[in-house]
Amino acid sequence: ADKILSPPTHRSQILQSRDKNINFVRFEATDLHGVSRSKTVPVRFFHEKAVYGIPMPRSYLELTLSPQSNEVDHGTAANFSSDVLLIPDLSTFRAVPWAEQTARVICDPCTVTASPLRTSPRLIAKQLLGQLQSMGFSLHSSFTYECCVLGAPDRIGPKTLLFPATTLLSNHDLPFSQQLVDSMYCMGADIDSIASASGPGQMEINLRPEFGISAADSAFTFRTGIKEMARKHSYIASFFTDDGLYNAGVLSHGLWDANGRRSLFHIGDRPGELSEIGRKWLAGLLTHSAALSCLMSPGLGCRSHMAKTTKDPKRMLYATCGCNDNSSSFNIKSHGGRETHIDNKLGSAMANPYIVLAATVAAGLDGIKRSLNLESGLNKAPGQQKEFAIPIKMDEALEALAEDQVICSALGEPFVQYFIAMKKFEIETQELDDERNKCLEYFI
Repeated sequence: ADKILSPPTHRSQILQSRDKNINFVRFEATDLHGVSRSKTVPVRFFHEKAVYGIPMPRSYLELTLSPQSNEVDHGTAANFSSDVLLIPDLSTFRAVPWAEQTARVICDPCTVTASPLRTSPRLIAKQLLGQLQSMGFSLHSSFTYECCVLGAPDRIGPKTLLFPATTLLSNHDLPFSQQLVDSMYCMGADIDSIASASGPGQMEINLRPEFGISAADSAFTFRTGIKEMARKHSYIASFFTDDGLYNAGVLSHGLWDANGRRSLFHIGDRPGELSEIGRKWLAGLLTHSAALSCLMSPGLGCRSHMAKTTKDPKRMLYATCGCNDNSSSFNIKSHGGRETHIDNKLGSAMANPYIVLAATVAAGLDGIKRSLNLESGLNKAPGQQKEFAIPIKMDEALEALAEDQVICSALGEPFVQYFIAMKKFEIETQELDDERNKCLEYFI
């Protein structure tokens, strides 16, 4: 295609870049792991690249953990070595406070013939949000992350334990925390609160709720930004999860009308009481919890943590729901100024936020379309809910994903097949001596 986009409509963004002495623009896209991949161009070429896109090898976005061993299934994948074009979403253009003379814009990848890249997590999430919109709904959501901010000499030990939310620990480096909050606000990723968590150097960060794709964009921005800012302070920030340390990632979300004016989960005055449509949505989440857990706890270390949380000799874990009960997989909440919403707690911080959002919408929508019922589950305590099993081992979780036709259809076969192939490759190579170091290097 000669032109993939019409000339930029967000001209004010470009004019602002001149005012702010922006000399470089970073074109960013997410890979399958949720890590930012980018190319930087001089600002004088920004308009041209915004119109025609900027080329990048497709393999940069569809990769395994190990660049040395290259991509999975690259021999048989069609056009795997071809370029894709990064097409910027100009509404995401922001000056980067911690990088001199630099702005960034989030991009969607497409082929050189202008077809969307069908493995792109952001495009899949936008497609599902579009389905929501066509049914008269919108999603109001936010991410809560645990991540570790460590000094270079610090070492993570499995027996190290701190006390969550202690003020002294939360304020051990106030300038970094305050600069993080201010800078993220400028980038459009508004931090609602920040506290110490239970692991060494572990922080818990709550992002403000937003409508649509903006919630995942903010999470993507935050994940990259905190790593860059930490390095400027001689720290390391990581969302990595292994046997000794677990960083959680929670998607808090509620269903609203298409105009974003009214919460559709809310009913009556009793806290935590879900509307009929909310109960159907929750039933969809529970029904597809096995596949969701595969996509939302994608690291091998995530599965090790899950194994430790169950006492079942058959190594079975169950998806549960509850009201204001943080031990449940899907926690119904309505306090702190928020309308009624559900915390999806199946995820680790390693998960790609676009995939988390897309899979959650796919499961909830199925609950609405099929009018799924969960009355029996809501009347039981979480510990008594044994209906929806979650696989502990990664290979079994991958089987559950492959067998879930609703989730596979919603996310698209190309994405699911690639995701499964990528994870099988990780399972096969996990015994390599340098595998842990590769993972750490990649996710840090």
